Amino acid sequence: MLPPSDHPVLPPRKIGVLLTNLGTPDAPDVPAVRRYLAEFLSDPRVVEIPRAIWKPILHGLVLRTRPAKSAHAYQQVWTEDGSPLAAITRRQAQKLAPMLGEEVMVDWAMRYGNPSIPDRLAALKEAGCDRILLAPLYPQYCGATTATANDYAFLTLAGMRWQPAIRTLPPYHDNPDYIDALQRDIEAQLATLDFTPQRLLLSYHGMPERTLRKGDPYHCQCRKTARLLAERLSLPVDTSFQSRFGRDKWLEPATDEVLKAYPAQGVTRIAIAAPGFSADCLETIEELGIRGKEEFEGAGGTHFARLDCLNDRDEGMTMLDALIRRELAGWIAPA
Repeated sequence: MLPPSDHPVLPPRKIGVLLTNLGTPDAPDVPAVRRYLAEFLSDPRVVEIPRAIWKPILHGLVLRTRPAKSAHAYQQVWTEDGSPLAAITRRQAQKLAPMLGEEVMVDWAMRYGNPSIPDRLAALKEAGCDRILLAPLYPQYCGATTATANDYAFLTLAGMRWQPAIRTLPPYHDNPDYIDALQRDIEAQLATLDFTPQRLLLSYHGMPERTLRKGDPYHCQCRKTARLLAERLSLPVDTSFQSRFGRDKWLEPATDEVLKAYPAQGVTRIAIAAPGFSADCLETIEELGIRGKEEFEGAGGTHFARLDCLNDRDEGMTMLDALIRRELAGWIAPA
């Protein structure tokens, strides 16, 4: 049967993959950082304080003081392609697309900032994607990362008359492809150093300790990743948590405190990696690579190396292709 002459034109059916990550300001200046922080810190998944208490603090104190400091930090890591996180996530999407084949469209978005999840999800739908995999690039599940990215996508779907079928990428903290990729990539980077580290410190983004008590699996999954990786590597591995904010008790030990304590323990040569981040960003480049190095050397450390995240190098892309293909099973033919 032929459709009526006035029937809207429908694009060919396709499968979509939307890679998502945390977010970034549009520019490394105070106004852009303030807009970004206002969106980020207004998310109840991120700051689990009653709105009536938090809103005056956020707008009366935090957004008056923090943007200038954060803008200065972003200026130290900004590149010709913009924010490292955005640039790397874009390259990951560009490299993944040909790996998955012509029937799959791959796009990318940020939970906070641009390009936004609603915009790119709508774009995939308009391009004919009637099946879409949401892929938050967080190896370890956390309500403040994986869940809020999915929340935002589901909110967008709620406004669609014709919704695509949706799948979500689960955490992959103990997936063999992920552990294998970390092992090979870290060993390759260690082999290029001009010194032999005494320790490898694995630093994960911190969360308030109460999230663990409330049932968030993040802490346990970080620890399992560290344990599985330590079993593969030939040097001692320690685990810590970075990016503390506010007065609440956070997951411990704190990365900055571990770095400052190392030299007094006779550990003066270290390498540091951040396996919980799929792409290098402010927290890895500036917080670990610049401030972390200053803290370690200020306490008496002599040799410090920050290892890159998997980013869009071959090991990371091979892993990402395997993870995505597993979740697209039944939608695309096996490789």
